[in-house]
Amino acid sequence: MGSGSLFRRALIGEFTANGAAAFLVLLAITLTTQVIRFLGDAAGGTIGSDGVLPLLGFSALSYLPVLLSLTAFIAVLLALSRSHRDSEMVIWFGAGLSLTRWIRPVLGFALPIIATIALLALFLTPWALRKGEEFQRQMEARDDASLVAPGLFKESRQADQVYFVETFNADLSRVNNIFARSVRQRREGVMVARQGYVETAPNGDRFLVLLDGRRYEGEPGSAEYRIVEFQRYAMRVEAHEAKNYRPSTKTRSSMDLWRLGHAEDLAELSWRLGLPVSGLILALAAIPLSFVNPRSGRSLNLLAALVLFIIYSNCMSIAQAWIAQGEMGFFGGLGTVHGGLALILGLLFFWRTSPLRLRKWRF
Repeated sequence: MGSGSLFRRALIGEFTANGAAAFLVLLAITLTTQVIRFLGDAAGGTIGSDGVLPLLGFSALSYLPVLLSLTAFIAVLLALSRSHRDSEMVIWFGAGLSLTRWIRPVLGFALPIIATIALLALFLTPWALRKGEEFQRQMEARDDASLVAPGLFKESRQADQVYFVETFNADLSRVNNIFARSVRQRREGVMVARQGYVETAPNGDRFLVLLDGRRYEGEPGSAEYRIVEFQRYAMRVEAHEAKNYRPSTKTRSSMDLWRLGHAEDLAELSWRLGLPVSGLILALAAIPLSFVNPRSGRSLNLLAALVLFIIYSNCMSIAQAWIAQGEMGFFGGLGTVHGGLALILGLLFFWRTSPLRLRKWRF
């Protein structure tokens, strides 16, 4: 095995180690923010607590293309910045090798990631978003009794009933120590019961059945309250119809976006196609951006790389908005943003590989 092969394998191994660490950090940040959002929805009664993990999975899958693109960028940037700091680049240039010789090993590391980004952006992400919306609609169509969680007060969607249960049985078929409050025609009813369960009638209606309890009913502000003790009391649980669903552009397949050809569809397709292209350009841009001058500090190149990534992402979003508004064509939007960044990439390589720059590096 030649020294060149050993060098490329060692370099790709360093890229992979940096990329794995960066990806785990980025994924942890993304999952944390999404968990907080879904837990807030669950606490507000919008979704059930059992829907947090499935929605989290669908949401995480939709963020993977951007995370992988940023991961490849950071992995290459960190590895080559270390080479500059440890003076390995001085030896590299002293041996008469050009900065462009790094392109091949970087592509060897980045191209599998770019292929994964393309697969996710064009096919898996729309599927995940579609499944997530379908699952959320199913959660919204569930009745109020299905959203009850032990130890939490739950308000019905009509805001006219409040439920509280202390615990579930081991088989989750019954609940213990129930509190229910309802308001009907200005009369307030409060019920407490030792046990309860949900029962489905032959016609499909669902009832919350309370056992061994007491009901207090009356008008607030009045002393006339009626107290009724019962052994079995059935409350009909209102079902909720799912809202009319209109597929969004984000959930349509890439083939459907191209076939329909509306401005909004082409704008979404330009974003999906732009993700793998941007990932490739950013991975290559990390090569000239990795230069570290010990006299100017180690964080200057990282700051420049971060600024470039933010500007690139914003330009993609602006181009997508202009295509959706009809102010820019589909191919014009793709060519302007990614062609412009490719031109900047070429200028960065020219600047870092010019003879004047090489003389400065040697000193």
